[in-house]
Amino acid sequence: MLKQDENLSFIIEPELSPRSEQRIDMYFSIPNEMGINPQTLTEESYFNNHFKSYLAYNANNIHLPLVRSRFVSKNKGEQQDYRQNLNLYCYQVRLAIDTDIKDTLKIEEVDEFYQRAIELCEQSQSLLKKLRRYTPDDEKLISFYTNADNYLSWHIEQSFLKLLDEGPRSSDYAKERNDLMNFCKAEQDYRHELQYNSESTLQDANRITNKMRLLQRLIEHGVVLNRNTRYLNSYLKRLVKGTVTAIIMALVMVVVLNARISFTEVTATLVIILGAIYGMREIFKEDITRVIWRAIVKGRPKWRFQFRNSVTKDKIATQYIWLEYTRFKHIPEDVRKIFSKRRQQNKQAAQWLHFASEIRVNAKEFLPGYDSLQQTLQFSLAAFARNLKKGEGKLYHLDSNKISKQSVERRYQLNVVLSYQNDEEIKYQRYKITLNRSKIVSIELIYSEME
Repeated sequence: MLKQDENLSFIIEPELSPRSEQRIDMYFSIPNEMGINPQTLTEESYFNNHFKSYLAYNANNIHLPLVRSRFVSKNKGEQQDYRQNLNLYCYQVRLAIDTDIKDTLKIEEVDEFYQRAIELCEQSQSLLKKLRRYTPDDEKLISFYTNADNYLSWHIEQSFLKLLDEGPRSSDYAKERNDLMNFCKAEQDYRHELQYNSESTLQDANRITNKMRLLQRLIEHGVVLNRNTRYLNSYLKRLVKGTVTAIIMALVMVVVLNARISFTEVTATLVIILGAIYGMREIFKEDITRVIWRAIVKGRPKWRFQFRNSVTKDKIATQYIWLEYTRFKHIPEDVRKIFSKRRQQNKQAAQWLHFASEIRVNAKEFLPGYDSLQQTLQFSLAAFARNLKKGEGKLYHLDSNKISKQSVERRYQLNVVLSYQNDEEIKYQRYKITLNRSKIVSIELIYSEME
């Protein structure tokens, strides 16, 4: 359920059905030596800069644009219907290609790698043929089709070039590499013949990349839901701050009035006392406010996401987010037991960070062609890696009176317990995430249990 995304990020991708509810809790055990704590990384900073949540329509049985295009007329609703089905098809093809390319690059065996690469190439050719077999006749729909065809061709070509560049190389598989390169060249020639992109755009790497990013956003229209974010406790925080300030000011005024009664004239001693009183007020006001605020918001959601259909503007789902540092004794007993099963050497002093997501799907049913919603929760560990110590160590070996050495990198481990709850089940999993300053080295599933 938890899998690596980019170098320093991982994702969780559960599915949601109409009128369903789902809760996900994650408990991070962060070793103190990593230097992560409320002072170096606040909850708000992590949420704003290193966490993302997406919601998109998903279909197990894709309704291809070709089928829908037969019924396209000048009616605006049907035109939009075609665009949504086209976008859904291209969106899911892109996700599938990205996932398969990543999985293929993990294959170390050369024979298995090229066998899988050729299979991906054949599948990609088939998907592109299905898209191009049914070019719409309506001029109003041509631009939608052109954008989708242009982007999908370019993205697939870039994916296979990445595969060839980062994959293993062997002279025994020159034919397979040549076939993959020919496929990339054919897609490049295809776009050139149709004049999808101008020569000036093609000659500038930044321009062509930015154009494709724009096309990517266009094919997500109607598929990826619009998200509105709201910080839930902003007014409550102002109220708490105002109340604390009022109470402290009242106490300070009482002390000041008593001091004025004791000193009938303005003296140096009176000035020093008044200065000390106001100084103490400034020192303790922030600390008292922080303590009271944490006590009030403990256990309360901090953010709310509302997801709406980008076309109809209908509210589809509502998500609440919790994120806070906590103590081990405040973690639920079931989760503490899972953490306690770690080996003794792994039980080091740690900070505990709790994340929770609770989502409810408001829609009774989705648009025709959509079976479910695909949720994506993305967590970046870049903020964690930034605090890691630099440098590599040396490991020495003695072999037949000869001393050899090799470089070893400094690695750190996070333990994460994931709790997944829906209408039917509760599932617990524990993962061990190994990372260095540049990437997540591995994500291992250590424990899994379902209730």
